[in-house]
Amino acid sequence: MTKSTFTFSDLIAGYVTNVGSDSNSFGLRTSDGREFLVKLTPTVFAEFIRNLGEGYRDASASLESLLTEGQFLFIYGVFYPEGEGTPQIEAKHIVFAGESTEDYRFEEQDWWINQVRQLADYYLDHEFGDGPIDYEEYRTNLDISGDKSSSGRQETDTISRLVYGFASAYLMTGEDRYLEAAEKGTTYLRENLRFKDHDNDVTYWYHAVDVKEDGSKHKILASEFGDDYHAVPCYEQIYALAGPVQTYRITGEKQILDDAEATIRTFDKYFKDSSEKGGYYSHIDPVSLSAHDASLGKNQAKKNWNSVGDHAPAYLINLFLASGKKEYADFLEYNFDLIAEHFQDYDNSPFVQERFFDDWSKDQTWGWQQNRAVVGHNLKIAWNLTRMNSERSKASYEGMAEKIASVMPAAGSDQQRGGWYDVMERELQDGEENHRFVWHDRKAWWQQEQAILAYLILAGVTGNQEHRRLARESAAFYNAFFLDQDSGGVYFNVLANGQPYALGTERGKGSHSMAGYHSFELAYLAAVYTNLLVTKQPMDFFFKPTVEDLVNQELRVAPDMLPAGSVKLAQVWVDGQPHDDFDAEQMIVRLSDFTGSVKVRVKLMPADASFGADLLEVTGKEATISLYGDLQESNTQLLITALEQVHAQGVTIVRLQARDLNSISSNAIRAIGMELEKFGSEFSLRLCDANEKITSAMQDSGLAAEIRLETEALATS
Repeated sequence: MTKSTFTFSDLIAGYVTNVGSDSNSFGLRTSDGREFLVKLTPTVFAEFIRNLGEGYRDASASLESLLTEGQFLFIYGVFYPEGEGTPQIEAKHIVFAGESTEDYRFEEQDWWINQVRQLADYYLDHEFGDGPIDYEEYRTNLDISGDKSSSGRQETDTISRLVYGFASAYLMTGEDRYLEAAEKGTTYLRENLRFKDHDNDVTYWYHAVDVKEDGSKHKILASEFGDDYHAVPCYEQIYALAGPVQTYRITGEKQILDDAEATIRTFDKYFKDSSEKGGYYSHIDPVSLSAHDASLGKNQAKKNWNSVGDHAPAYLINLFLASGKKEYADFLEYNFDLIAEHFQDYDNSPFVQERFFDDWSKDQTWGWQQNRAVVGHNLKIAWNLTRMNSERSKASYEGMAEKIASVMPAAGSDQQRGGWYDVMERELQDGEENHRFVWHDRKAWWQQEQAILAYLILAGVTGNQEHRRLARESAAFYNAFFLDQDSGGVYFNVLANGQPYALGTERGKGSHSMAGYHSFELAYLAAVYTNLLVTKQPMDFFFKPTVEDLVNQELRVAPDMLPAGSVKLAQVWVDGQPHDDFDAEQMIVRLSDFTGSVKVRVKLMPADASFGADLLEVTGKEATISLYGDLQESNTQLLITALEQVHAQGVTIVRLQARDLNSISSNAIRAIGMELEKFGSEFSLRLCDANEKITSAMQDSGLAAEIRLETEALATS
């Protein structure tokens, strides 16, 4: 690093390498291996990364013990134009990812679950207030505090994206009000923004409606967004399905499936290039419904990432997960084959080519994009190719995903401060060593999501620790700097140094570009990948289907496209009661003995996990924890953690539901006894529905008097 001639403040992310003998300085190694010397100033303060809804967690008093080799942290401080050799920064603010070198707080089992609750509550409060959930009151544009603008604009895609968020929050928490918001939003879209074309047997969606002061509505068919003005862009039709289809996964509502299938017919009839060239066009004319209409101007007969690739994450993977229909897997494969064939351009650039003419030749003259790359689109491709590779494995999918993962850190990430950039020039010009920023070096929330999910799923699928390191670094930057701890929600953009950027259209929490989608999608899938693939922890999911709407009365509960055999369905409850009729490997719950609407809770576990301890409910001073598998010395801490969690909530009676517990070791019994000693005589444990072997072991241990044995468990909700 060349010595500076002026004073400036900046951020560094990295790993502690050594600590000075006086504990007032330490070395720091960045993601790409550069070394810095950090000096601690008398006014430095330190904290831990905290989740939305959490209070400040001070780390200043523990600095000496926390600064150990390998500890990951962020340093904000001042560079002075002094000295030679290793660059030095005087620290003013330190943010730790966790309390030890292997402790990253966002890898806690419930981190993303808690975050999604906060996000859902934020949007419920700011869109609907204390009254009923009424989408007549919904508005697309929210300012940085979450307050609605004076505009009466309701965009289809932003409603759908928020519906996606509420549906995802229900899948993760089972909170009925989130499902209510998802279902009401889905109905509102259908009743106010759907165009059913009976002549052609298709469905498409309006761009928006404007709600006037008298409550009447003015519908807008063609887009009014600058890039797509007076056209029907494919991506808007795609994202119109995002929320309803995620809701369909929960409810199985047939009307949602009908709308999705009719919209897919629109894609195939009007957007698809049915010639030998293949692909999907980016825009069609709102009257002729032709992609070749001259009125489309720069968008005439064009193809791009959004029109080909966005089907998968927005709705198509979720539609396949909910239905299991081969035709949706075929649709996915068709699009991913096109991506693998046409988007790679590594002889010319580390970034994919995103825009094309009709014949798949490169379009490097379009609008603002020219020959430029959106960093997040590259990462999004790697993430979704890895998902698809679990369903239909192909060397082309795996190879392209790994290629993107290997080249993107140097090309598109900030390897000094952390985080991922926005739009970059795809090619270097003469004399350049670094790809240039197109407009700025700010970082957008949604592009951080793509990086986190790409490297998380790659780490989980491959076991590659380099992927896990990059996933951790990406998640650390996001959780440290994008969560608005004052007003709630997530910032749209931050500066390169992590400070919030609050100007212009990037100031708000709701806009044409931002709604409840990316932040919720991140929370949902980061929880899935972290728990089920990376840290190997169980996770619960919630559904509320109408049984008669389900094909063969079967509910599909796979959380995502994951490697075959990596996850199993361990336990099921229907309306609070244990249910045994399910396929553990295929993750299908059979509901032929039920009618009407039922609430289904499922526990998914890594296939190689041998034990689970799951908090089912807390009611007043009583709690129920469900046990599964074999409780041995190696996994006793899972139960201890669950007991400590409920004890901290003031619970005095805990029922351990042992119906699905196969065995318990003497070590585990002793550990339970020690917890009872620690919690005191007011704390009571009751072991419910244990088998004869476990009952005998408890009686022989002498703890049967301390841990009451019950034959019927408390019903769970």
